Amino acid sequence: MKIAVLYGGTSGEREVSLSTGKGIINALKKNGHEVVDIDFHPDRLNEILELDVDLVFIGLHGRFGEDGKIQGLLDMLGIPYVGSGVLASALAMDKAKSKQIFSQYGIATARSKTYRVENDNLRAIEEAIKQDFKPPFVIKPNQEGSTLGLTIVKDTTEIEEGVKKAGESDDTILVEDYIAGREVTVPVVGKQGAEKALPVIEIIPKSDYYDFDSKYKPGGSEHIVPAQLPEEMTEKLQKHSVLAHQLLGCDVYSRVDFIVTDEDEAIILEVNTLPGMTPTSLFPDSAKKIGWSYEEMVEKFVELSVVKG
Repeated sequence: MKIAVLYGGTSGEREVSLSTGKGIINALKKNGHEVVDIDFHPDRLNEILELDVDLVFIGLHGRFGEDGKIQGLLDMLGIPYVGSGVLASALAMDKAKSKQIFSQYGIATARSKTYRVENDNLRAIEEAIKQDFKPPFVIKPNQEGSTLGLTIVKDTTEIEEGVKKAGESDDTILVEDYIAGREVTVPVVGKQGAEKALPVIEIIPKSDYYDFDSKYKPGGSEHIVPAQLPEEMTEKLQKHSVLAHQLLGCDVYSRVDFIVTDEDEAIILEVNTLPGMTPTSLFPDSAKKIGWSYEEMVEKFVELSVVKG
C-alpha cells in the first residue's frame, strides 16, 4: 500500500512526534509499504490536499493531531486514516468532557473543576481554586498531552505559577484532586465493538511523578509488564479501559491511563487516542508481551484501518 505518515506538527509534543513518526515510517517500510513522510504544519495544508495515497497513518501528538482537526480534514478529502475519528479524538483531548462521560458509566475519576483563563482574571481564579481545593491537587491544561503544563500543588503559594503555566497551553485549565497511588496504563486495540485490552503496564518514574522526561528520556521510567496486580484489579482495569475507549467512540487503538490507589480504587486519568510510539513508549512494550513485534503491531493497525475503510 501507499501510506502517508504525518508526524512532527506544531504542538508542545513535536519532538516526541518526530520520534513516533520515525518508528512508524521504518516499520511500514520493513512491512513492504511505500511511504510518503510529511512533517505536518498547518501552514502547508497543500501537502495534505494534494495527497494521493491509500491510507494516512497519523503519528502526531497534541493539538492539530490528536484533537480531531486533522481527522476532519482527511474525512472531507475522503482519505482513510489509522485511528479514531473527529468526535472521539476531540472528546478524549478534552479532559473535562471525557471525565463527565466516564463518571456517568461508573468509571471513577478524580474530583475536578475547570476554569476559563483570561488576562485579567488570574487573581480571581487563584482565589476560586483556594476555595475549591486543598493541597495537594493538580493544575493542568484541559487540552494538552504528555503532562505538559502540569503542576502538582503542594502549597497554596504554588497556585499562581501553576495557573500561569497551564494557561500558556490552553485557555481552559483543569484542577483536580491529587490521587496518590501506582501509575498504570492499558493499551486497547481492535475493530469497534470487538476491542481487547493488552497487558496492563505499571510505570515507575525515576522522578516524583510521570512527567515529560520520565516518559521520553531513556531510563526516565521503568515499565513493568504485566503489572504486578491482583487478578481482580487487572481484570477491572482492562474492562474499564475497553469501556472508556468505546464510550468515547475510539477506533483501532488507544491507551488508557489510571492511578491505582492504596485503597484498591482504579481512578481513570485519560484516554490517549494517539499514544506515543517511540522506542521508550508504553504501547509497544505491552504489545511485545503478547508476541507482537513493533512492525507486527503497526501492521495490525493498518489492517484494522483497511477493514474499517
